[in-house]
Amino acid sequence: MLGLKHNTNVLVDYDPGWETAFAEERARLAEALGSVARGIEHYGSTAVRGMTAKPILDILVGVAPLSDWQKCHDPLIALGYDYAAHAGVPGHYIFGRGRDATERTHLVHVVEHLGESWRSNLAFRDALRNDPVLRQAYLEEKRRAVAGAPDSRGRYNALKQAFIDAAKAKLRW
Repeated sequence: MLGLKHNTNVLVDYDPGWETAFAEERARLAEALGSVARGIEHYGSTAVRGMTAKPILDILVGVAPLSDWQKCHDPLIALGYDYAAHAGVPGHYIFGRGRDATERTHLVHVVEHLGESWRSNLAFRDALRNDPVLRQAYLEEKRRAVAGAPDSRGRYNALKQAFIDAAKAKLRW
């Protein structure tokens, strides 16, 4: 259901179990983080019914102010996450969780609640949920990115970024 070995990029068919897995993880996160987490949202392709995706749950945790991300560190470590200090996403503090040291099942991105990243990522998720043309175009972009970077998540993300940025720009008014 969930899990992707490090240095591997594979897209799988949508799994309705992802919704349940997120609900369970959201409850664990909410209990561990308490009022520090102003919001916890499922985003990324696993949050879009019917969307082919890498089998890793992407979760946004919103904090305010952003410096409160540090208050998330120890509780997330206690839940089995590790801190990816050099993940390279500006404004994101990223924690990963997996079945063991070789496989990733969850990624938590701690961002500023209601900040630009929070709003734009949720707007993109919602647009994918509601626009089949956008969803199909993004799937094609993801397939090209996997073909271009079958063993590098960083490169895979970089290959998709122009598409994502353009889509998010169209969502602004």
